[in-house]
Amino acid sequence: MKPEIDAPEAGHFHQELAGLNLFLGRHSSSILPVETLPLTGTDERATMATELRCDAILFDLDGVLIDSSACITRNWQAWAAPHGIDVADIMRVAHGVRSVETIRQVAPHLDAEVEAAQLTALEVADTDGVVAMPGAHALLASLPDGAWTIVTSGNRDLAAARLAAVGLPVPAQMVTADDVTRGKPAPEPYLLGAQRLGVAPERCLVIEDAPAGIQAGRSAGICVLGVASTHTTEDLLTTGVTAIAKRLADLAVGDAHSGYRLTIQLA
Repeated sequence: MKPEIDAPEAGHFHQELAGLNLFLGRHSSSILPVETLPLTGTDERATMATELRCDAILFDLDGVLIDSSACITRNWQAWAAPHGIDVADIMRVAHGVRSVETIRQVAPHLDAEVEAAQLTALEVADTDGVVAMPGAHALLASLPDGAWTIVTSGNRDLAAARLAAVGLPVPAQMVTADDVTRGKPAPEPYLLGAQRLGVAPERCLVIEDAPAGIQAGRSAGICVLGVASTHTTEDLLTTGVTAIAKRLADLAVGDAHSGYRLTIQLA
């Protein structure tokens, strides 16, 4: 259902809509933006949705629902030191990617499966400093059952440990590194998340903070809302997201009335 527009404004609206479709590309039909806001300092045609509609939300975990950045860096440092690897080289490629795939990039001479298992054991035992993102508890509490899940590059034990540490629920349909053969930026994790919820990918919304996860969502044919928690708004603009929130707490979810289950509003 299209927004109602007064006749004098129709010409301006269609010009703006053309710009929106150019910016969103092939993903523009998946989730209906009913209000748009020009972004200062960008091409005038590049507009961002400020209200989105979908049937289900697929959340990334680290950087979206929880802040585990200090813990992640600390454990990568502990793993890297004995191998003589600069942790800065690791952090340039690790965010949003499965540990095993990161190790294959930075240390191809090592047995990535063995090393990833050792790293995960460190991480599961160390949740010091892991906190829920502001707004995470309230946002999840506002969602109906079966309308959301988590899709993370960590394994199941690690995700469960971090969620327990911050008091967030573990959804039954959660997708972790254990469930896929190719992690983000491949589309497999988000396609599996949509499948487990029983919702078509094009009727889902991915909420992500990392370019690898954004690419995974878009490759799966799902619109992506970027949260500028670990990357700047300017960085996220280059990834093809449908919308950007500065903080998770800026999001509010309500019932939709246009054939979709949920409406997501950005403050």
